[in-house]
Amino acid sequence: MIIKKAEFTISAAKLSQCPKDTKMEFAFIGRSNVGKSSLINMLTGKKGLAKTSATPGKTLLINHFLVNEEWYIVDLPGYGFAKRSKKVQEDINRMINSYILNREQCVNVFLLIDIRHAPLKIDLDFINWLGENGVPFSIIFTKADKLGSVKAKQNAMAYMNHLLEEWEELPPHFITSAEKKEGKDEVLEYIDNILHGDTIS
Repeated sequence: MIIKKAEFTISAAKLSQCPKDTKMEFAFIGRSNVGKSSLINMLTGKKGLAKTSATPGKTLLINHFLVNEEWYIVDLPGYGFAKRSKKVQEDINRMINSYILNREQCVNVFLLIDIRHAPLKIDLDFINWLGENGVPFSIIFTKADKLGSVKAKQNAMAYMNHLLEEWEELPPHFITSAEKKEGKDEVLEYIDNILHGDTIS
């Protein structure tokens, strides 16, 4: 897939404010500071499309980006940011849950995980929640350039093997680096397959 056009369309504080059309949506979510904005910018080839920040936890709204005038990338707030007040985090969690469980246009959730870290309870809990609710999702490991290709693959494999302790069937996963543009073609091909109804192995 070649992305010729990508533009910000709307920031929504609740589900009812999301776009009213029926275009497919692909949501991106992860813990704060996992590299979500950098990944979105890398995938679209537009450096400043999703605003990156030195301060984690800045995304507080559901941000829609229209791609090739055909489908949306949806940037969801990060979860588990310690410096937010409890009420703000609860409000964000409600907004995330409402979007993921009730937004019919959302056909896949991409869960971003920093490849440098061993499995964390907060991520595993979120993975299990997605599974329990029958939400189609994929895992994107970020920041592979921080480790090198061999170590990155080892870490990804170890993570997926950890999931196998509870999961009979593993979700698709991708190893990416926004810095080196690694994984871009694989993620976009996956999205393209879903858009065109192709079977995904």
